[in-house]
Amino acid sequence: MSLFKENPMAELGSAIGKGLLAGLAATAAMTISQMIEMKINGRKPSDAPVKVAEETLGAKPAPGEKAKMTEEVHFAYGTTWGIARGLISLTGLKGFPATLAHFVAVWGTSMIMLPAFKVAPPVYEEDPKSIVIDGLHHAVYATVAGLTYDALDTRSGHERFFKKVGKLGSLKKLSKELKKKIA
Repeated sequence: MSLFKENPMAELGSAIGKGLLAGLAATAAMTISQMIEMKINGRKPSDAPVKVAEETLGAKPAPGEKAKMTEEVHFAYGTTWGIARGLISLTGLKGFPATLAHFVAVWGTSMIMLPAFKVAPPVYEEDPKSIVIDGLHHAVYATVAGLTYDALDTRSGHERFFKKVGKLGSLKKLSKELKKKIA
């Protein structure tokens, strides 16, 4: 009996587990991206996550804990979206096409869900700068989720690329390798 026999349930579990790890890394990266942008633009943090949690789950933050609950919901939501990246990989999509599909799913859902809960205006009422900034944050999320997932997914063939990147040591060599990989 072979240990490496095709097992759909094991593949599903593996995709979900890798997706959760990718989602966690991506949410951390998106959070950093948002923190930098808020500092540059003087924007206050959004409380949309806690507002949606209050409406959908009936969850209320303890007095003085609104910011903490917002961050917890943000991380839970973003980490969970990593599962979608894992499921996308099970369709056979890998690399950039999978990352693009994940980006469209995550940002598209955000554009529909947040106005539906009345915590953000519809995209057609947003100013272009806000749309671009939101898109960039979601692109950071999808890119980091994709890179993390691909690094964890040894079946994808990307492990050779990531091992090579680890041995490069310089940004110039890394840039050259990325250009080869994209071309």
